[in-house]
Amino acid sequence: MQPIEYACVFIFFMMMIELGIGQEKVEFYPEGILNVQEGVDLGDNIPALYCYRPEKQIQTKVFLIIPGGGYSRVAMGHEGHDVAKRLQGLGYASYVLRYRLPVDSQMLDKRIAPLQDAQTAIAYIRKNGKADGIDVGQLGVLGFSAGGHLASTLSTHFDTSYIGETEAGSLRPDFSVLVYPVITMLDGITHQGSKKNLIGPVFKDSDVMRFSNEKQVSPYTPLTYLVHAEDDGGVPIANSLLYQEALNRYGIPNELYRYQLGDHGFGLFNKKEDGDWFAAMLAWLDRQFLLL
Repeated sequence: MQPIEYACVFIFFMMMIELGIGQEKVEFYPEGILNVQEGVDLGDNIPALYCYRPEKQIQTKVFLIIPGGGYSRVAMGHEGHDVAKRLQGLGYASYVLRYRLPVDSQMLDKRIAPLQDAQTAIAYIRKNGKADGIDVGQLGVLGFSAGGHLASTLSTHFDTSYIGETEAGSLRPDFSVLVYPVITMLDGITHQGSKKNLIGPVFKDSDVMRFSNEKQVSPYTPLTYLVHAEDDGGVPIANSLLYQEALNRYGIPNELYRYQLGDHGFGLFNKKEDGDWFAAMLAWLDRQFLLL
């Protein structure tokens, strides 16, 4: 065999190893996608769920990662796959969700389409994690920006199934990590683009209340880790503070990792200020579950 052939074989072998312990797209809507208008072509607005298995799973906390994008796109790179890869390297399993963007012309009710995808993903992981080669101990949700809104919606609306009959308690995350999240739909605090895309452009008071998740916190809302920068010009830190205030009201364990600088959308690494929120978050979760 010539040197170039050896090189090709080696590269192919390494790719197979990476695929074996890396990313796999799973079929989490086997019965068909919910809440779609008849005869409509969704184009590329199709939900997808990617499974990341570590070479050796040494942690049983499993993450459902929900990227942001203002409900107008899904930032699958730095707020999705990059996060899963870092978890994978630390021995954690995770799933990355590409949820549908809310589009009136495609859906019977656009307001609940992202939540349906997220609830379907939660139900899938609880039912099929073992078959995917994953030990699902505690299942949590990790959301960024508008994905943080969706993650906090999962964490406060779990008593209502938008996907049909499920096992009792199967839709409630065991923990939440919300990174510069959109929380409220209240004017002056919300991210207007996310609000318009999800429940607008004409806003009903009932929808503003329904999707202002600080209003939906209950004694059963899961423990929560928040990350936000004080200078966030896209999603004001008031969103995280409102949610933390509601959690405190019910005595729910929580922590806010607060940067002075960082603005919005920094993902795993804040280039404007020292501090590793991600490592601090994992350590905090470990302490919380030791206390339970």
